[in-house]
Amino acid sequence: MPTVDPPIEPAASPWQLPDPGAALTGAELLGVGADLEAGTLLAAYRSGMFPMPVDDDGPVGWWSPDPRGVLVLADLRVTKSLRTSCRRFVTTVDTAFDDVMLACGDPRRPGGWINDDVRAAYAELHRLGWAHSVETRTAEGDLVGGLYGVEVGGLFAGESMFSTERDASKVALVALVERLRAASEAVGSRAADRLLDVQWRTDHLATLGVTEIPRRDYLTRLHLALTLHPAF
Repeated sequence: MPTVDPPIEPAASPWQLPDPGAALTGAELLGVGADLEAGTLLAAYRSGMFPMPVDDDGPVGWWSPDPRGVLVLADLRVTKSLRTSCRRFVTTVDTAFDDVMLACGDPRRPGGWINDDVRAAYAELHRLGWAHSVETRTAEGDLVGGLYGVEVGGLFAGESMFSTERDASKVALVALVERLRAASEAVGSRAADRLLDVQWRTDHLATLGVTEIPRRDYLTRLHLALTLHPAF
């Protein structure tokens, strides 16, 4: 793998965040408030939480679903039609982070929660080297899909994805999984130890191989994943 600069560690968060390991079984919203500074966001991901507004205009909430949606890299389901789409599109990495976030936060999408504050917070994480995007493009270079998320060690916490052409977001996911697998092979570690977090399992994500695990198992896997070399 090429040598790249390590991410820049931001100032530590001044907030005392909840401990997911001490949360009641099945509880998901563990706290409300704090801020979206880079140090706070990284502290949350490292402990097993992620931010999402409580409602459209509400304060930020800190979530740790139980059970948690994850994609074991070996379980990714790539259908024949998806393989065809992978050949039809081109994928890039970190070439259009802001554009991917804008598309994911399109207010016309149902359940949209990515507001200006969230975009600014993750743009800062991207500047520091912690947040990344995978873009799906046509052969002509037009952006038609993608995803973004946060990588800490061997954890990749997927935040959102979008598509304006059939299978474009799925193609980005395939490219992400391939990158995570390749990173493990390059340093001789097990791809199974990497943690691809998708927050919640949905019917759509289940078709791609996403499953659910109890929070206690997620936290155990997270502890190991954080010790691994990042893929980006």
